[in-house]
Amino acid sequence: MKLMVFAQQLEVGGTQVNAIELAAALRDLHGYDVVFFATPGPMVKLVEEKGLRFLPAPDPRFFPSPARIRALRDAVRRERPDLIQVWDWWQCIDAYYGVYLPMRIPMIVTDMMMDITRILPKRLPTTFGTPQVLDSARAAGRRPVELILPPVDVRLNAPGAVDPRPFRERYGIDDGDITIVTVSRLSESLKGESLSRTIDAVRTLGHDFPLRFVIVGDGVARARLERKADQVNRELGRVAVTLAGELLDPRPAYSAADVVIGMGGSALRGMAFGKAVVVVGEEGFSALFTPETAQLFYHQGMYGRGERSIDNGGLVGDIRWLCEHSDQLPALGQFSRQFVLHHFALETVTARLAEFCRSAVTDMNSLPIAIVDGLRTAAVYFRERRFLAHARLERQIRTSRDEWTILRTSIT
Repeated sequence: MKLMVFAQQLEVGGTQVNAIELAAALRDLHGYDVVFFATPGPMVKLVEEKGLRFLPAPDPRFFPSPARIRALRDAVRRERPDLIQVWDWWQCIDAYYGVYLPMRIPMIVTDMMMDITRILPKRLPTTFGTPQVLDSARAAGRRPVELILPPVDVRLNAPGAVDPRPFRERYGIDDGDITIVTVSRLSESLKGESLSRTIDAVRTLGHDFPLRFVIVGDGVARARLERKADQVNRELGRVAVTLAGELLDPRPAYSAADVVIGMGGSALRGMAFGKAVVVVGEEGFSALFTPETAQLFYHQGMYGRGERSIDNGGLVGDIRWLCEHSDQLPALGQFSRQFVLHHFALETVTARLAEFCRSAVTDMNSLPIAIVDGLRTAAVYFRERRFLAHARLERQIRTSRDEWTILRTSIT
């Protein structure tokens, strides 16, 4: 079978790694002929390392993108794939209306979001990344759907796979330090809260424990986080928080960690390295990954939402417990790795995806069903665009009022 993978822009991120590793595994383990179509970015290097044939896509300015649709249609005419695997809703919009409806090429969409993306067509074969979202999709009448967990290459991500010493030496991490590592995009949405809270926790606990927190990643929140890190380092009188920047291969950071704090695929890769993990999310969520919480995280994903508390006691308490019970770190790490081996190993996830791909080709929806589904998706899309535009306008009005109030106060 010939598969065209249509992924998002190849910036450094967990979804991009998932797409690339699954594509290479479908080729290597199941004999698929794979071509990779995406907007170029730093992760093109991983595509090339995996030996995948790469077709560059235009950088979309908005969705749907006429330029990207034209490029996709040209690529489909040249490559004649049996199936297109599309990652995430914004690629799905381009592919559904540009290829699936007019050219009748079988298609599946892979969505790793923590909630159902309503804009996705309901009758298009779709994979979800957690049992909780899969159950919600089925309850909402979506068919066919499948569970494709975030894959982890458990051979490349394993204890002893990478020497941690160069990383520790580069950042001056002493043998007695308790090293916390987070690998994440430094975005304000989704990631920014937990990154700030972890820095605050180091501020609170750094007087009592030799904590070193290393943040690996880059993004729009970096300048703010660096200012916050500098304040903590000055307060503690030592380098306690370091922003290491973006690493195409973050495995040395995982290998160097005593504790990994993160969500999603980042948490899973830390677990594959046999590390104790604190799972974070939004609205103050934090929890240790333990035998007691494992089933919860399998069902809802390596992520959670708290109770909108501004208090940071949960995360501070989790880190404190690990510091005070450092003898428990090896056992927690060993359990974490076994959990990943059992559920998230790349080979296991790929086998499930390969079967779903074959079903999508043999059981393609009829054109009338696809058209009705496309009309529903278009209606949802335009309704939500109006809602977002209205919300942006309200934010602009509030900002203008605040600026005018400040100006008026300063004048009077």
